[in-house]
Amino acid sequence: MSGTAPRPDDDGAGAFAQATGRSLEEGAGAAQPNYKAYQLELMRPHVGRSLLEVGAGLGELAATFAEGMSLERHVVTDVDPGAVAHIARRFADRPEVQARRLDLSGELPDLEAPVATVLAANVLEHLQDDAGALRRLARLVEPGGTVVMFVPGYMQLYGDFDARVGHVRRYTPATLRAAFDGAGLTTRLVRPVNLLGGIAWWAAVRRGGVGSPRPGLVRVYDGVVVPVTRVLEKVVTPPFGQSVLGVAQVPGPR
Repeated sequence: MSGTAPRPDDDGAGAFAQATGRSLEEGAGAAQPNYKAYQLELMRPHVGRSLLEVGAGLGELAATFAEGMSLERHVVTDVDPGAVAHIARRFADRPEVQARRLDLSGELPDLEAPVATVLAANVLEHLQDDAGALRRLARLVEPGGTVVMFVPGYMQLYGDFDARVGHVRRYTPATLRAAFDGAGLTTRLVRPVNLLGGIAWWAAVRRGGVGSPRPGLVRVYDGVVVPVTRVLEKVVTPPFGQSVLGVAQVPGPR
């Protein structure tokens, strides 16, 4: 972290720093390539041919998707105009990628055509009315399409860092399912993921008194813990994890 994150302005300026504890100038320094590949591996089976990504930040996950999937259309969004400008520059050579500003508290953008999937990683936990936000996002998805959420898991892991970056809550599979139900979506999958990450977070942040993830620890985690996690969770569904993955379906025509 570089000092205290600024509060976002009405137009969303500063929202990226407030939500992540990082500045736009830090670039992809905390990109965690193994962790992003792990997220892609978990979410890819549930993503259709066109994707709207919410809260994309600097486009780190979007870059992993762009390299690992053949999407016909990828709308990459953030509430922070500085982040949107960064995304536009980063993907200027990829015609399938569109950078747009999206503010879930304001008017949703006109996408011209609905997408097959809307995806948000570490966004929903910032919103007081999570079911309402999911309901609004579902309007941008074609009937029968998917809503994919990747959120922080378990209030036992909630600490000073969560409060500092504006986390309203951390989820369990039951509470994420309840948000899907409240939005009128059909839950297809909810499961904890990243057991080892959850244990490491509890030890370092909750018990160890580390106020925020330190760059050195993040590098060790990404280089050592994440590869083991990817192998382990291919054969075992953990009972607990640092995050919760949820997939819901938008109702089709009646």
